[in-house]
Amino acid sequence: MLASILASGRALRLLNANTKVISRKSHVVSYRNVPKAHSKATEIGAGVVGGAMWWWIMWHLWYEPDHITGEFNYPNPQKWSNAELGIPRDD
Repeated sequence: MLASILASGRALRLLNANTKVISRKSHVVSYRNVPKAHSKATEIGAGVVGGAMWWWIMWHLWYEPDHITGEFNYPNPQKWSNAELGIPRDD
């Protein structure tokens, strides 16, 4: 029994010594740590892209509001009859 416990402990030590830790290099992991500050180029790029996005949204809301409100034809009021408007007859 003692021999099997010692053998399993030895096997675990060998396994831990030969185990490689996989680490990702794609971004900064900041779990429970303060993340690294972004570079100046990243901050400027984010500001430019955000500004361009808001310019595009405001431009299209100002000059093409039908994309939001819909393209409805407004009826010609000259074609409305007195009955449709609820105006009584002239007697």
